[in-house]
Amino acid sequence: MTFTVTVRDHMMIAHSFTGDLFGPAQRLHGATFIVDATFEAAELDQNGVVVDIGRATIALAEITASLTYRNLDEVAEFTGTNTTTEVLCKTIADRLAEQVMDGLFGSDHRVQSITVTLHESHIAWASYSRSI
Repeated sequence: MTFTVTVRDHMMIAHSFTGDLFGPAQRLHGATFIVDATFEAAELDQNGVVVDIGRATIALAEITASLTYRNLDEVAEFTGTNTTTEVLCKTIADRLAEQVMDGLFGSDHRVQSITVTLHESHIAWASYSRSI
C-alpha cells in the first residue's frame, strides 16, 4: 500500500529548442504549465500525513516562481540543454527532493519518492519520478 499527496501550481516560461525534431519550436516561444508534485510514502508520519500540504505547496511555489517569467535559454543551469517538458519535470523533482532531504518537510517524513507532472495542455503532459 502507498499513500500519496499531490500539490499543484503553475508556471509560465519562454524557451526555444535545438534540433530539427522540434520544427517551429526551435524559435523562441512561450509555454504555460500546470505543475503537479506528488509525494509518496509507504507509511504516514507521526502526525498521520505523507507531508504537510502547506509546506509542500510553499516548496513547489518557490521552485515554480524561480522559473516563471524567465527565458530559460538565458538561465545558466540550462545552457546547452533543450528545456523540454521532461527536463523541466526532472529539474523540479530534483529540487523538491533536495528540500525533503534537507529537512524542509520535517525530520520524521517518510517520503520515498516524488513524481512531478507538467501539463502542457488538457491533452498532453509528461512526468518524472525519482526516489528519495
